[in-house]
Amino acid sequence: MTGPARRPEGDVGRVALVTGGSGGIGQATAEALAAGGHRVAVGYGSNREVAEKAAAGVGGVAVHIDVTDPACVDAAFTEVEQSLGPVDILVNNAGITADGLFMRMSEDQWRRVLSTNLDGAFHATRRAVPGMVRRRWGRIVTMGSVVGSTGAGGQANYAATKAGLIGLTRSLARELGSRNITVNLVAPGPIATAMIDAVTDERRAEMTAAVPLGRMGTPAEVGAVVAFLCSSAAAYVTGAVVPVDGGLGMGH
Repeated sequence: MTGPARRPEGDVGRVALVTGGSGGIGQATAEALAAGGHRVAVGYGSNREVAEKAAAGVGGVAVHIDVTDPACVDAAFTEVEQSLGPVDILVNNAGITADGLFMRMSEDQWRRVLSTNLDGAFHATRRAVPGMVRRRWGRIVTMGSVVGSTGAGGQANYAATKAGLIGLTRSLARELGSRNITVNLVAPGPIATAMIDAVTDERRAEMTAAVPLGRMGTPAEVGAVVAFLCSSAAAYVTGAVVPVDGGLGMGH
């Protein structure tokens, strides 16, 4: 199958791939990008049915992408290129947690989180960048977290990956800026997703109380910021860490 012809320069009609795009922040991001006129591929790791439903909701396609496996990442990009066209917008959203006190953290807990959150962003970005460089246009947005700057007890592995993504983002922004490719990171605070639903009511109340705005954010609020960073309106924004945290991490 041959992909569609290259679209004209502009803000709409580009191809976006969202890893971890089948629920929560990923799905909201896919919806925001589709609302902005982009053709969206919803990347998923295991839940094909949910991803296909999310993709159908945005008029896009679902694609299996295990970001820990470079061969799977390459195959996913090839599938998107053949069905929608070259990927101009990459949103690195795939991520996991495996919380635990550091002294009790196993090698497996550490490696699984780094492999998905940090190595996964490396694999997907490495596959996306050569085409963006050739076309001299690209948007890369990676999902960080407020804990990448503040730290969090019981999340040394997760916080380490999110801090590492800041360094990756800013290094790439310096390398790729001359090719008209912007690279940014969005750092959400507490967002009402399934990940938050899994914690106790007491812990949710503590998290909400720490937010100056006094509430949790919504996936749509994060997706809107990602969509802005992927637009032509944000063409002069690169190397930025953009908080969407209700003021939780201010000053960090």
